[in-house]
Amino acid sequence: MTTTDGTAAEDSAAHPRFAEAVREMGLAELPGRVRRFPDATRTAGEAAAAIGCELSQICKSLIFAAWGSPLLERSREIGGGVPVLVLMDGASRVDLELVRKELGAAKVTRARADVVRETTGYAIGGVPPFGHRTATRVLADRSLLAHDVVWAAAGTPYSVFPMEPKTLIAHAGATLVDVREPAS
Repeated sequence: MTTTDGTAAEDSAAHPRFAEAVREMGLAELPGRVRRFPDATRTAGEAAAAIGCELSQICKSLIFAAWGSPLLERSREIGGGVPVLVLMDGASRVDLELVRKELGAAKVTRARADVVRETTGYAIGGVPPFGHRTATRVLADRSLLAHDVVWAAAGTPYSVFPMEPKTLIAHAGATLVDVREPAS
């Protein structure tokens, strides 16, 4: 099997949970498009350098914890807050105040590493935009739409996959929002 750029790909390049989840979602071809790198692609910068793309073409999957939002199920609280996934382009930072306003929450913070793993089933640096252990509210920043293709983690810190942003946002079940920190 080969990727879209003609390089060899293996089903094993993606995390097994992610590969199974995308098959269940009807994306059976996606595991064959996953690229695995010998060095970690934990950060957006590492991923962009390995792929050879712009930093803003990386889709970061970031988990935050929200408190006091009428839009979130309190039954999903882990570690005191309700986990929320934010998809953001790799060149930008998430503005927590904008996320808080979007959710109508009293407070929003970055989730602890154990909450990220418990919520998604993946470690920080390898969290994909979908295929998580539990269903989570997902917000996708509009900045992702600036590209024809974005790259996201495939469940490990060594693997990524390409996808058209609108398709990625749809499969993640995300609400399109503006939560990017203003450029300084």
